[in-house]
Amino acid sequence: MAKTGYGKRSTGDEDPYADPDFAHLSPRDREIAVFVDHLEDGHAMGYKVIAAEHPHYGQQAVRTSMGRITLAGHLRWIKEHITVEDNSMRWVTRTYWSRTRRSPEWWAEFARERHGRDVTERYQPGLARVEEAEEPTPEAGQDEQVEQAEPGEQTAERPSEAYLTLADVRAADARMPLSDSDCRSLESLAAEWLSRGATPHDITKALTDGLPPAVTNPGGFARNRLESKMPPKKATIRQKAARRARVTRVIMACGLCDADERTVEIVNGLCGECLALCEADGPVYEPVPETFLPGPREGGGLPGADEVIDVTDRVESLRRAAGLGRWR
Repeated sequence: MAKTGYGKRSTGDEDPYADPDFAHLSPRDREIAVFVDHLEDGHAMGYKVIAAEHPHYGQQAVRTSMGRITLAGHLRWIKEHITVEDNSMRWVTRTYWSRTRRSPEWWAEFARERHGRDVTERYQPGLARVEEAEEPTPEAGQDEQVEQAEPGEQTAERPSEAYLTLADVRAADARMPLSDSDCRSLESLAAEWLSRGATPHDITKALTDGLPPAVTNPGGFARNRLESKMPPKKATIRQKAARRARVTRVIMACGLCDADERTVEIVNGLCGECLALCEADGPVYEPVPETFLPGPREGGGLPGADEVIDVTDRVESLRRAAGLGRWR
């Protein structure tokens, strides 16, 4: 499987499975198309990955067939430019698969419809899980273990991380010797720093950078700096989800070399070089036997050899002339 949000994506509005789905392809291309069609959505679509899993064909054969399947109208690579409301941007290449054979015009319209689409949930996977991991809940039984102390046993209250951070400022700079009373008074401010993503080092740095030669009131000085340099609050899950991600530009990309419309011309999903590579391997579609093609046939010197005769119509006319029923 590809990374979450990538890999095979079905276009939707597909015809149901049927034997003739890929009958227009050559035997090798047909076999690989059936193999790809049965992959789950989200499966990696690189030719190296598919060749590693396919039992019959290697990388070069799969690469060429993937290109020819693209020419036949089943596969497209589309680059989507994603812009979030905080103005962050990125290019994302998507692989779209269609069991139903599509025309170049259909694919062009499909790409145009991607423009402006809201893709917030798809491009921020696992957001809630990340936030939950940052604020772990106590393990089961943890509180009970504290409450079940032996009778008469004195349990010293462990100082908080905020308190210890303030107490260590003295070691970082002797001009800031915060007392126990100072540390307890400023503990809530330091705890707020930590809750907003700051580290103990950030707090120490804020309290010791650029100190005057002498600090007459370390506690008051520390309070002023902790309040004035307080970092911004971390964005909540809901606030992050509000940063809507939208597709702001869509361009076609070559499925074999990743070149796109910004630098080369893309014809039926492939650039010129990759198109020539696929065409050099032979016809893209299974050829129709000549016996099924209309046209004059040689008469071998017989009378009327130059005349084109429809055999079915000729038999029908002869049967009618003989008074026979319709030939079946």
